[in-house]
Amino acid sequence: MVDTDTFLPTLYVRVDDGCQSPLPPEVHPGPRASLSRSEVVTLALFGQWACFRGERAFYRDAQQHLRAAFPTLPQRTQFNRRLRRDHGASVACFLHLVDLLAGRHGLYEALDSSAVPTRDAKRRGAGWLPGRADIGWSNRLGWYEGFHLLMAVHPRGVITGFGFGPASAKDQPLAETFFALRRQPHPRCPSVGKPALGSYVSDKGFEGQAAHARWWYDYGAQVICPPQRKSRHPWSKRARRWLAGVRQIVETVDDKVHQTVGLTRERPHALTGVQARLAAKMALHNFCIWLNEPLGRPSLACADLVDW
Repeated sequence: MVDTDTFLPTLYVRVDDGCQSPLPPEVHPGPRASLSRSEVVTLALFGQWACFRGERAFYRDAQQHLRAAFPTLPQRTQFNRRLRRDHGASVACFLHLVDLLAGRHGLYEALDSSAVPTRDAKRRGAGWLPGRADIGWSNRLGWYEGFHLLMAVHPRGVITGFGFGPASAKDQPLAETFFALRRQPHPRCPSVGKPALGSYVSDKGFEGQAAHARWWYDYGAQVICPPQRKSRHPWSKRARRWLAGVRQIVETVDDKVHQTVGLTRERPHALTGVQARLAAKMALHNFCIWLNEPLGRPSLACADLVDW
């Protein structure tokens, strides 16, 4: 384990490297900002640990214990505005860590989706994100209100790209949009990352021969997915076991993202807040993998990395 006095400077150096080349220089009209862009992203990543019960709890802890490292820490509302405005820097840091960990160099990437609840599905009213979040079904949660997250994961556990849609969105349309944005990047959706050099391995939610043929022809995305059990050419039990073993990594990463960095507990009030927090959580996950390797620890041993 490492203490916070070691973890924070190491995180800052890596974030600062990731925020340099792909982003334009910082320009602030008026008085000089109390925190630099790299400092904002560093605090954003550090605040995603599940040990902080929420955003307010993290900021109280930062004001009490991180003043030595960040003497010009602003008020929480000002920091939140900066965090949302610098969402692109968090994404750039995430992508920098993907490159640093050689995330694209693998035989395959595991593709999976999961539920991101933002509100109790049984509450009345439209909530904070009307028209953005809606009601969907999750095998893990049942009916929920929020978003549908799609992730691509390298065999080592590195998250190579992510995107999200409303909870009611189905796996196939999400995957199609994901592949299209990887093939033809859009500046508003950089978090999907770059096209995989190998195949994509997925579960039955992405099944469909016509869709697979279209994804390969249009986007160069080869998807390996078990057919439905009533198919004329069903997979053998051995092949299904192989797929389940290969996909175990994405199930583990999904659990880490929801539990270790607290994705399940997020209750954002704005879409920009969703984007900023998701990018910070994904970047923190990849940073922990990068930090674990020189320490001789398992890549995904993130929960006990920091000695609090």
